[in-house]
Amino acid sequence: MVNSELADDADLRVRIERALDRVRPMIASDGGEVWFVRAEAGIAYVQMLGACGGCAAATMTLKGMIETVVCDACDEITSVEQV
Repeated sequence: MVNSELADDADLRVRIERALDRVRPMIASDGGEVWFVRAEAGIAYVQMLGACGGCAAATMTLKGMIETVVCDACDEITSVEQV
């Protein structure tokens, strides 16, 4: 990986984290948390923790809220998946 690719990765990580920061308060109000794990091939992988880890509505939160804000903030991300 050349230095420009490292810088691009760092920039993408920052933009994803900023997008997640927009939804973290709502998730935390229900006792949950979301962590960014990695991004590859247009997919951002996150981990749902706390109350969100075993919640039946976690998929709705992931696809309806988290994926929306991340994809809006990062054109190169087309999907968000849970690990």
